[in-house]
Amino acid sequence: MSLKVGIIGCGGIARGKHLPALAQIKEVELVAFCDIEIEKAQEVAEVHGTKEAKVFADYKEMLAEMDLDVVHVCTPNISHAEISIAAMEAGAHVMCEKPMAKTTAEAEEMIAASKRTGKKLTIGYQNRFRTDSSYLHEVCADGELGEIYSAKAHAIRRRAVPTWGVFLDEEAQGGGPLIDIGTHALDLTLWMMDNYKPKYVVGKTYHELAKTKNAANAWGPWDPEKFTVEDSAFGFIVMENGATIYLESSWALNSLDVKEAKTTLFGTQGGADMNDGLTINGEARGLLYEKKIELETGGVDFYDGAGSDPAVLEAQSWVDAILNDTEPVVKPEEALVVTEILEAIYESSKTGEPVFLKK
Repeated sequence: MSLKVGIIGCGGIARGKHLPALAQIKEVELVAFCDIEIEKAQEVAEVHGTKEAKVFADYKEMLAEMDLDVVHVCTPNISHAEISIAAMEAGAHVMCEKPMAKTTAEAEEMIAASKRTGKKLTIGYQNRFRTDSSYLHEVCADGELGEIYSAKAHAIRRRAVPTWGVFLDEEAQGGGPLIDIGTHALDLTLWMMDNYKPKYVVGKTYHELAKTKNAANAWGPWDPEKFTVEDSAFGFIVMENGATIYLESSWALNSLDVKEAKTTLFGTQGGADMNDGLTINGEARGLLYEKKIELETGGVDFYDGAGSDPAVLEAQSWVDAILNDTEPVVKPEEALVVTEILEAIYESSKTGEPVFLKK
């Protein structure tokens, strides 16, 4: 069986992740492409589309005209919920890029639409499919670390502010590094802990280095006038069972301790970290041990040095879930908790108070 797939949003994440990955999945036909800049849709259609593929500037026209099995939503965060819900109501299963939505309310509407329409919904947290991530998840699931009662979620860049598109626009994105890359680190950490019941959150965002003119940056200097999101953000999350997570994220920070989409875990029987490869530590027979796990892992996703395997594995797993009518690896209810926590960190930073999450 072949699935007819449409792409909404034909910018960087579609070109760097979704399209190259889907092109390697034999059960997929890329038949529809949509972007408000229709030239972008035409460009990717010529490379990845079938001979009969169509391009659109309006996603509503695409959903009305095309009979699609699957839609991938690769647009700015502000439209994730609106487009995902419309696609499911049009009869398509949906993979939406991370984060799930700008707000918890929007994420809840997406889940309600999935249940109402019977269509599957997943979110693009491809870091779960890295070799080190999948190995560590098995270690955690097997109980090797015991009860994981504390953890750190790392998403720190020294100077790698994305200066293109709408990344610096608070209205379009909902935030900066916290919602962009902190979301990956938090998803990984919650997944390892298998703990999705946050109780309260304390957080603080900063807009300090963003004020710098002509700053050194991986993608060239940013315009301080357009940098309307935070440049770094930090959060402390207390779960209902007493476990804690410290979340750190930055696009620009005066730090040499750089790590992105990684986690450090502290359990009753052992610990683990991804700081320099993957290391498991613990105590046995009165002695301390460290196990360095030799795994091949890439660099920062979609940039030089990174492999495409996690994206391909994510796409294949997603397609298999549709064809076999099974749950996707990334469940929307899990992604909802990530959004709840991120939103709470932003709110806590604004109010200066802890934010208690509804049960």
